[in-house]
Amino acid sequence: MIRLPDDRRLVLASGSPRRKMLLESAGLDFDIVPPDLDETPLDGESPADYVLRVGAEKAEAVAGPGRIVLAADTTVEAAGRILAKPVDDEDARRMLRRLSGNVHQVHTGIAVAAGARIHRQLVTTAVHFVDLTPEAIDWYVATGEPRDKAGAYAIQGRAAAFVEAVEGSVTNVVGLPLAETLDLLGLALSGGGCQS
Repeated sequence: MIRLPDDRRLVLASGSPRRKMLLESAGLDFDIVPPDLDETPLDGESPADYVLRVGAEKAEAVAGPGRIVLAADTTVEAAGRILAKPVDDEDARRMLRRLSGNVHQVHTGIAVAAGARIHRQLVTTAVHFVDLTPEAIDWYVATGEPRDKAGAYAIQGRAAAFVEAVEGSVTNVVGLPLAETLDLLGLALSGGGCQS
């Protein structure tokens, strides 16, 4: 169990209901303060570097006295390209066709702002998709579930039927690698960990 000093409050720098649910499942008590950031990838930025940068920027944007700020950014990488949230249903179909029958990576950059330091960690999970028929893609897009999801799918929802195998953290694919997040929080509170 993570214990914060009495003069500190844990803040989740995210409006994601999935991250909120995962942290609550770990028994943590926290406030929610979503940051307002431009999350556009930089030219030539790799998917892994992108999530590490944006996660740290989210934590910095919400950091303040008396706060331990937890932030994260998740993206899907397929063949070296970032698959963000689809802009419309046709974009979702395009992403799902790209994922069909292939292995893709889900990257999350976790950041914890504790005092003047930002502690960061990258977590990557490989996800194997079955071959998707055009009918399966149309059915899934019609559910509306892909609309606000990186890579146009939710492993915790109907798209679970598309997943043949997962290598690594399953909660990472949901949006927050829980075991690694708790470890990083503990390291940040003890003054250790990877810092920037």
